[in-house]
Amino acid sequence: MSQNPPFPDRAAELSLERAEAALARPPRLGVSACLLGHPTRYDGGHRRHEFIAGFLARRLELVPICPEMEAGLGAPRETMQLTGDPERPRLVTTETGLDRTELMERWARQRAREIEAEGLDGFILKGGSPSCGRQGVKVRLDSGEVVREGIGLFAKALGQRLPHLPVIEETALDDPGAWEEFIRRTGAGSAGNLGLKKQKGSIP
Repeated sequence: MSQNPPFPDRAAELSLERAEAALARPPRLGVSACLLGHPTRYDGGHRRHEFIAGFLARRLELVPICPEMEAGLGAPRETMQLTGDPERPRLVTTETGLDRTELMERWARQRAREIEAEGLDGFILKGGSPSCGRQGVKVRLDSGEVVREGIGLFAKALGQRLPHLPVIEETALDDPGAWEEFIRRTGAGSAGNLGLKKQKGSIP
């Protein structure tokens, strides 16, 4: 009777054990902190999302991250917007015109490296945000026209550093197909197997 060959070294065995442990646990997800009810918005408020902050928080490990707070801008704070070229926009305050681009981009690059080291399995981002929105973010052109062609500065840095990281906006969670695909891409199996099945427009 043939036997499985032994591991060539302990390092290889430990690597396999870690991989098996990752598959055996629910995914560990980064989340825009305002979606968990943290008071991180410009007005000191939040955008608590019940499916995320209630249902998912009881079942998964969620890691709250707020670009503005972690970059030192605090709350409450002046509102900000993306301006200029949608391919390379500036992040500027709406009343005083302070340019926060370099501050946010420097923080975002560093935080993306940390997220890579932490080994997060996916990320739920706040849609429409000039920091976290992954698509269709408002950009005020030099002409004054506003177009929905931008990407938030943190979302962009995250995508550049971790192009294969599963990412979804909270606005897409109402689509059961998009949610199922997101969970599948985290490597954790199906949403149904994890008890995370979601019906359109519902909170399980």
